[in-house]
Amino acid sequence: MRRFGTFWMAGATLILSACASGPVEAPAADPQPLSLVADKPKYAFSPDAIDALEARMAKYIDEGRVKGIATRLIVDGDVISEMRAGIRRAADGAPVEEDTIWRLYSMTKPVTGVAMLMLWEEGKFELDDPITKFFPEFEGLQVFTGHDEAGAPVLVPVTRPPSVQEVMSHTAGFGYGLAPDNYVDDQFRAAQIFQSPDASEMIRRVAAIPLKRQPGEFWDYSIGVDIQGAMIERLSGMSLGEFFRTRMFEPLGMTDTAFFVPEAKYDRFSDVWGRSPEDGSLVGPLDAPAFLYTQDTIAFEGGGHGLVGTMDDFARFATMLANGGTLDGVQILKPETVAMMGSNFLPAGKFIWHNGSSPDAVNNVAFGLNVGVIIAEDAVYPKGSFMWGGAAGTWFWVDPVNKLTFIGMIQVFGGSLDQDMRTESAQMVYDAFEEKR
Repeated sequence: MRRFGTFWMAGATLILSACASGPVEAPAADPQPLSLVADKPKYAFSPDAIDALEARMAKYIDEGRVKGIATRLIVDGDVISEMRAGIRRAADGAPVEEDTIWRLYSMTKPVTGVAMLMLWEEGKFELDDPITKFFPEFEGLQVFTGHDEAGAPVLVPVTRPPSVQEVMSHTAGFGYGLAPDNYVDDQFRAAQIFQSPDASEMIRRVAAIPLKRQPGEFWDYSIGVDIQGAMIERLSGMSLGEFFRTRMFEPLGMTDTAFFVPEAKYDRFSDVWGRSPEDGSLVGPLDAPAFLYTQDTIAFEGGGHGLVGTMDDFARFATMLANGGTLDGVQILKPETVAMMGSNFLPAGKFIWHNGSSPDAVNNVAFGLNVGVIIAEDAVYPKGSFMWGGAAGTWFWVDPVNKLTFIGMIQVFGGSLDQDMRTESAQMVYDAFEEKR
C-alpha cells in the first residue's frame, strides 16, 4: 500500500469533547492532490528507514493497540511516505481507505488559530486587545484561589481582563472541565459547557465560572479555543462552519472537513474505540451520541474540538502551514504570520503541562498561538517545529525549516499510546534522513 518516491506531542485533548492581507485566490475547480515524486530525489531519505517507519506504525495493529491507522509524510509538497492498515469499521471489517473520515477533536484547534490569524491580518483585532472588547459577558471575572475553613470557594477579582493573545496561548486562566477534583473544572462539568446549544450560550455559561489563575501567569489547557470560535462568529458575521468552509476549506480543497459527517459520506467514517481500565485492551466501538458526529448529535460548532476530516484534507492544511501559509497558489496567511503562530508566547520559564523552571520536564515544548512549539535544539523534533493532536489519538507536526509535515490518524481514547506513537514516529522520521540538513 505504501507509495514511495524520493529519499524527512501534543498534550491531552478534549474528551467528548498587523496589516491587511491580499485577497485569497479562488481555488481550482478540481484541487490537485499532493504530488508523488518519481525520480531525481531532492531530499536525502533512506528507503530502508522509511520502510521501517511504516512497518512500525502498522505493527501497532498487531500489538492490539489500534484497530486502524494511516500516516503520511510530506516534504515540500512531495509525499515521501504514506501507509494505511487495519479497519475503519468493526461490523464488517471495512478497511482504512484513502477517503476514511476521522474525528480530529483538538486538531481542530490549529484550524481555529489559522482562522483567527486571517482576521488579525485583516485588522479585525490586536493580540493585546482585552477579550472583553469582544465579549462584554466577561466583564467582572473572578479567580478561584482555594477554599476557606468552611469549605466555601474563595474568589477574588481579576487584576485585568485576559487578552486575545492569552486566550490563544492558554494563559488567560480559563478552565476546561477536564481535571478531576478541581473546583473550576467541576463547575464546567456542572454547567454542561459542551452541551450548550450555540456559541453565545457557551460564552454565557463560561463567564459565570471563575478563572483558575490570574491572566498571564500560567499555562492551563482551556476553553480558550472555543472562545476563539465564538469570536470568529462575532467578527465575521458567519457561523464558524461557514467561515471555515468559505474562507479556508474551499480555497484549500478540503472537501471532506466539517463539523459533522453527512449521511452520504457516513460509510467512510471510522469507528472509535476506548481502552479497558483493567488491562488497557481495546473496547468498543464506542457508540454514545457524542461519538457519532451526525448533524443531530452536534451541540455547537466548537473551535476547540469539533471537526472531522480525511487524511487528504488535513495534509493540505498542514502543508499550507509548512509552506508558510500558501498552497497551490492560494494564500491563507502570510509567512510572517505563520512564523508568529509557531513562536513561544508563554511567560519566561513556563512550559506546557508543567509550570516549573526545567524545560527537560516537558521535552522542551512551549506554546504559540493554538499550537505546541519546540524551543530547544536537542528535542526529538527540530527547534521551531510546532504541533498538536486530538483526543482519539490523531497527531501532526510541522517542521518549517525542512518544509516537512507528518500526520497520523488513529481512533482510540485513553492511555499514553498516542504520545508513544507521536514520539516514535518523529524519531523514526528524522532517523530516515541519510544526510542531516
